Amino acid sequence: MTGLQCMSRLEHCSCELSLLYEISAILSQSLDIETVLNSVMETMGRHVGIQRGIITILNRSRGDITIGEAWGYGMGEIEKGHYQPGEGIIGRVIETGNPVAIPRIADEPDFLDRTGARRNQDTRSISFVCVPIKAGTEAIGAIGIDIPYNPDNTLDGIMKLMMIIAASISQAVRLRQAREEEMVKLREENERLQAALQTQYRPSSVIGNSKIMRLLYQQIDQVSSTGATVLLLGESGVGKERIAHAIHYNSPRAEAPFIKLNCAAIPESLIESELFGHEKGAFTNAVNARKGRFELADGGTIFLDEIGEMPMAVQATFLRVLQEREFERVGGCRTIRVNVRIIAATNRNLEKLIAEGRFREDLFYRINVFPLVIPPLRERKTDILLLANHFIERFSKEHGKKIRSISAPATHLLMSYDWPGNVRELENCIERAVILSTDGNLHSYHLPAGLQKTRRDPNTRTGGLQETMESVEREILREELKRTGGNVSRAAANLGITERMMGLRVVKYGLKDKGAEDVDD
Repeated sequence: MTGLQCMSRLEHCSCELSLLYEISAILSQSLDIETVLNSVMETMGRHVGIQRGIITILNRSRGDITIGEAWGYGMGEIEKGHYQPGEGIIGRVIETGNPVAIPRIADEPDFLDRTGARRNQDTRSISFVCVPIKAGTEAIGAIGIDIPYNPDNTLDGIMKLMMIIAASISQAVRLRQAREEEMVKLREENERLQAALQTQYRPSSVIGNSKIMRLLYQQIDQVSSTGATVLLLGESGVGKERIAHAIHYNSPRAEAPFIKLNCAAIPESLIESELFGHEKGAFTNAVNARKGRFELADGGTIFLDEIGEMPMAVQATFLRVLQEREFERVGGCRTIRVNVRIIAATNRNLEKLIAEGRFREDLFYRINVFPLVIPPLRERKTDILLLANHFIERFSKEHGKKIRSISAPATHLLMSYDWPGNVRELENCIERAVILSTDGNLHSYHLPAGLQKTRRDPNTRTGGLQETMESVEREILREELKRTGGNVSRAAANLGITERMMGLRVVKYGLKDKGAEDVDD
């Protein structure tokens, strides 16, 4: 062996030792499994000169193999990386526990390229090495790397190095495997419990799965089967009418009429006629007899919204209907009896109105048989995204849009806002955002200006147009980095700017190279 060959071998050994030492340091310094495996992939990329690499993990609960960590792959490519034991090279390595080295991918028919990462490349110039990650004698995953094809390279050396690395990280992969399997079990159990909850308690017309809403569903379930008068209390926009619908359509009266009247929307001179009807000639323009809402609701349910706005003059007559379920039409003398369930709703403080002499105390006690308090949206934050997704699906169909997701900054704004207009306000915001979206995603700049203020410190002077433009630019860059898995070059190409410009903006906005997931909103 010549002195030059010896020197080359020594340098090669030194490089391998440096790689193994750095991986050892990573494993000893961090307890975060995600950080460990991601750092190992980055370190291999720097030392070995790989084109791309993945760590795949066997999920024993589902019996499939997925990508746990990747280097040099886009997010869309990673999501496609699903295999079965024995399927393709990765599946074969995990099933047999034996490493595989492919000098040229183009010559191997079993190489699936499931991710599509090499679709536009000359696979004759790519070698692939895949080794199992073992816990004892069991293969729990695999490391696979792409390296440039070299006809003089047997790949034996790189395979041995990969086996050492696989052994070094096996404990971290085992922990990751156990955690993911536990997450699968938790998700399945959660889905089962949610399905049971929906079947037992949740009305189909009401969206929400927070603890406070689940308690409300139980109360709805309890009162629906009775004929008791229900009083719905809550702020404007919380969905009191939907709750009234849910009570009616989950009751024995479901096949009978559901009649509603907004007491605040009818002039005082007409509300009695609207409620109880009128006879022909009872007043000017009463050219025909007309049934009122109570007659129309006979056998079913009448929903009186904003009952706190009912005029005092009408309240006395209404009290009699509550007590006796009988009344006379305006201008008539014939007593009409009805079988009606009454559901009333208000966003006013009725006890305060009683103290002010604007609401009858005896009427309050008659309608307050079974009060239900509908929580404001700010008290059920966990339902915000559930509602948002429901509205996205609905308005996407209505407006012919295909919306794929809500961006992280937009999600942050939705979750941070107090929603004084409650569900109705959220519904309007989402419809506006769906209409404005042009790329299949809802971004923070599609949301109203009122929501944008939640991301700023109220004591900080805003930067006007410049700040708004920078905020939009930051989010666009962030989302593109997320789509490309943190690949700055690809993100720059997709946005039509140079890599240097992209790099400067990554630094300016504090966006890390590995993508948008790490950016603090």
